Amino acid sequence: GQPLPLLSDKDVPPRVTENFILSGYRFPNYSLRDCLLSAFRPTNETGNFWTHFLPIFIFAYYFLQMFSWDGAPDADAPFFYPMWNYFIGVFCLLLASSMAHLLNSMSLVVREVCFFVDYGTISAYTVGSSLAYYYYIHPRAGIVEKEDKNGSCLDINHKRKGFLSPNAMPEFNLFFETYYMPCACVIAIICVLSCCNTRQRWREHRYIIRTLVFLLPFLISSTPVFYRVLTRSPYSTTTPSFAASITMPNFFYRHSLWLLVSALFNISKFPERLAPGRFDIWGHSHQWFHCCTFLSILDELHMIQAEVRAILLNPDFLLPPTALSRLPGPTIASTYGVMLLLQTTIVSIIACFSWHANCIYGPQ
Repeated sequence: GQPLPLLSDKDVPPRVTENFILSGYRFPNYSLRDCLLSAFRPTNETGNFWTHFLPIFIFAYYFLQMFSWDGAPDADAPFFYPMWNYFIGVFCLLLASSMAHLLNSMSLVVREVCFFVDYGTISAYTVGSSLAYYYYIHPRAGIVEKEDKNGSCLDINHKRKGFLSPNAMPEFNLFFETYYMPCACVIAIICVLSCCNTRQRWREHRYIIRTLVFLLPFLISSTPVFYRVLTRSPYSTTTPSFAASITMPNFFYRHSLWLLVSALFNISKFPERLAPGRFDIWGHSHQWFHCCTFLSILDELHMIQAEVRAILLNPDFLLPPTALSRLPGPTIASTYGVMLLLQTTIVSIIACFSWHANCIYGPQ
């Protein structure tokens, strides 16, 4: 009935050790019960588990608030399909990450599979974010300007010096409407392949590669946000929508800042690099990395919700889908269908890498 003893980095397989973490290791022969109980004892994975498990409930709390807004459609309305896909992406990311850190000591093969799944859910999250950006932050995503009695479009765009007109970059509109989501999916698959490969090769530079690999989907997925930041607001300053959407850039800047800080923690291995052994259980870089990534997700949620609220409040816009929309509104095929196809592809990739890992570590 006693818990298994914790070990030093000299007593476990080199595959299990982390740079500058000298103690608190679990030997990779734990049962499922041992792994679950280890969440309540101080190991070098305990903080990694809780820093992504508890945020699941915090994220769900803020996410569900949106459905109580005045004028919001029902939670199962097509308007919210992209938001639910975003929720699925974040939920799977946080759950897979926390479970990977909790269950990876069952065996070397299970350890590899756990982190393959972790990388897969990160990529799925980036596509979930892209769907939300596409339908809520995209400059023309299923929203059509009303026309006045003479048939001309109402000019509700508030002109601000130094900002571009929404029609100033037609090539960006073409990219958004035609190539944005396919690019997000392809890059997500490339990220899974690259990160899974770092567990079997390129191990010396694995943290740098993983960090840089996930910088690419951030840049591609965020192009609608870059567009909105560079262009003038689509809302008149006299409407409630302008007040709701004006906070969006600030949330995006904070989202980007937290991602940058998390990347620095992941690459630098600070603070344990300065004092190896002192931060083995609490306070090492991966725990700070988890905290910063969740804060970035929370600010991203607030950013998307600001745009959703602005759409719901603006009487000069029509909600999708309509016959006059530049783009069709969200459908099951264009949201859940995209995520299902992506997840199927990711599962296939994970299965291949898992089979290869079993060939290497299974006999051990």
